[in-house]
Parts: sequence; C-alpha cells; structure tokens
Amino acid sequence: MAIQWFPGHMSVARKKAAETMEWIDVVIEVVDARLPEASSNPMIKTLREYRQRPALKILNKADLADPAATKAWLDFYNQQKGVKAVALSCKKPADVARVTGYCKEIAPHRNDNTKQLRMMIMGIPNVGKSTLMNALLKKRVAKVGDEPAVTKAQQSFDLGSAMTITDTPGLMWPKIQYESDGYMLAASHAIGTNEVMEEEVAAFLGEVLIARYPKLLTSRYGFALDGMDGPGLVEAVARRRGCLVKGGGVDLEKAAIIVLDDYRSGTLGRISLETPETRAAMLASASIEPGGESEKVKGES
Repeated sequence: MAIQWFPGHMSVARKKAAETMEWIDVVIEVVDARLPEASSNPMIKTLREYRQRPALKILNKADLADPAATKAWLDFYNQQKGVKAVALSCKKPADVARVTGYCKEIAPHRNDNTKQLRMMIMGIPNVGKSTLMNALLKKRVAKVGDEPAVTKAQQSFDLGSAMTITDTPGLMWPKIQYESDGYMLAASHAIGTNEVMEEEVAAFLGEVLIARYPKLLTSRYGFALDGMDGPGLVEAVARRRGCLVKGGGVDLEKAAIIVLDDYRSGTLGRISLETPETRAAMLASASIEPGGESEKVKGES
C-alpha cells in the first residue's frame, strides 16, 4: 500500500519556509526519536544545506523510544557536518530549557549580543514542534493536538531580547519513497487517519514488534507469539480483548486501534521502529546508498 499525504497548505508552507530560511541562523529540526529518519523530511535538509544553515536535530519523544537505538542515532547524526543531535522530551521543561543553549553552540557568531539569534522550528506533522514552541515561550501560542497538521501558518516570537523563534507548519514531502516509511509514519500518527487503514498499519507494526520486542508484546497481551505474524497478532489481540462483531467474528479495526494506541502512548514500552542498521539494510535492499534517498529540491528565495 502506497501512503501519500500532502495537504494543499503544505506546498505554500514549504515556499514560505524557504523564504524564511534566508534570514535565520539555526534550523531546529524536530523528529520522532522512535523513527528519526522516516520522520525526517528530506526537503528540510536540502533547503538547510542550500542556505548553509546549521541544524539542531531534536529526537523528541525520547522517553518513548528504545534508549539503545536512540544512542545509536545520536552517534549517527553527530558525525554529520553542521548537525548537533540531542534526545529529549519536549513535554519536560528541564529538557526544553537546554535547547537555546544548544542553538548558541552551533551559531557562535551570534554570541556577541549585537544581533538576535534567529531560530526556526521545522519538522513533519505531529512530532512535537508546537509543544516545543509553547514550552520555550512558557505560554500557549501554538495549537497542540494529537492529529497531524494542526499548525497551518508560520508564527514568529521574541524569546527574550536576544533571540527570536519561528514555528512552521508540519511539512510532509509529495512522495514517500519507501513503503515502510509510510507505515512507520502512519503508526506514529504523522499521517492523517483518513489516508490509511488501521488494520494494515497495525499489521506492519506487529511484524516489527514481533521481530524486535516480543517480550513487550507477551507482557502486554498475555499470549505466546510462536509462529505469529503481524495480521495474526492483530487477530489475537481482537480475541483476547473481546473485539467481536455480531455472529462471533473478530473486529480487526478495533483491535488494530488498540495495538496502535498502545504503541503511540508508550503503554507497550520503549520502542524504536528503526535503527541506523535497519535503515541501512532497508536502503541496501532498495539499492540506494545511505543518505541518497533525499529528494533534490532547490532552495527557494
């Protein structure tokens, strides 16, 4: 199943972001720590590199991700030129309090207080950009919701006298190149629910969890996984949780929502859907070199 989701306002938002990039000093890119590459819009990297802007890459929701996988991703990103990667939770004030300090580290030319440090928050929908914005300003200025594409327009604010911060709408890219990325994004609620079938997404998620986190599944749902595949997991959850329809059949949609909600909320445990190794293996199977999947998008000014 090919998953595509590119609402009309995103095309306008991308052009506006490219214009704003010209005068900002640091791009704060927020990604989901559970799927950092799948949740990283390749257009952001292209626009940032075109303007030669450094990036603070925030692996948000780190409290929901597998710590070992997160450490591997931090090592991976911190080897890249112009990138500083950190893992945190945008819902934790102590974590957010460190963000501006990180930005100052990668934009030392603004440390003389002669000009404001200008930061810009970017990322795909529903990774926590607005939560970060509100936490930095210590007031609610950006709408937050557990649905993709809540923010529809740019907003800029002074952050004290020495800094400004611009929040941007969540930006997807027109074509998701890899099917597994689409499923990971859907499982993590970065794609609108009208664009996907919960049963298919939960079945994909089940395959990943059976392969990598079987003990968490058994602990949560109380059944053995011997010989079970993704669709089988959804069906087993339906029977265990009494998700039945008239006539005794199973309600797979209801069971799929249970599995997805348990993953999204962290109820299942700390889970990462990809690691640098699994990403490299996926790209190799697709005959693409790591880092070669980004779309070539010219900077717009």
